[in-house]
Amino acid sequence: MGGWLAAAACVAVLAVLAGSARWLSNDYERQTAHERSQAQPQYAELPWQELIPKDWDPLRRYRDAGVDRLADTDPAAIELARHMREAWDNAPTNRALDGALVRLSGYVVPLDMDRNDMRTFLLVPYFGACIHVPAPAANQLVLVQMGAQAVPLRSMDTVWVSGRLRTARSGSAMGVSGYALEAHHVQRRSIPGR
Repeated sequence: MGGWLAAAACVAVLAVLAGSARWLSNDYERQTAHERSQAQPQYAELPWQELIPKDWDPLRRYRDAGVDRLADTDPAAIELARHMREAWDNAPTNRALDGALVRLSGYVVPLDMDRNDMRTFLLVPYFGACIHVPAPAANQLVLVQMGAQAVPLRSMDTVWVSGRLRTARSGSAMGVSGYALEAHHVQRRSIPGR
């Protein structure tokens, strides 16, 4: 009988040890997963149209203005273009995105360079913006700040930028941006056919 009791006691001790090992293992896995999630923030992929407030319509005022009948040199056309540029430079931002961790794709417009290494650039939604055509509305221009690290980029490179987005208006020779993105990662993006 003593042998049977000793065997039962051993089984009980092993069961407790196995349970403890399982508990410790699960706790370790939870802790490791938590540390990974803290170390690698999750970035929400952001479409450009989300940067524009839903109720903003910059052309509402000009729809019945007869713009199509004005010559480019007409003083009324020049004044209208000035008013439109002001409206675009003062375009409202989507305040709900302030502080969000985002991933945004776009084209690079250099603001400062040192041998093709950029620390600051504008991210624009379409090829040629600010360089070949006028700057888009401020809510479609994002000032990207790399901090101390520079990235080897060229004008109009297509990139994914991940980081913290802020609603912050900033002027430059290339246009007025309504957002600033503190970049954590920049990755070149390949475009089919290019």
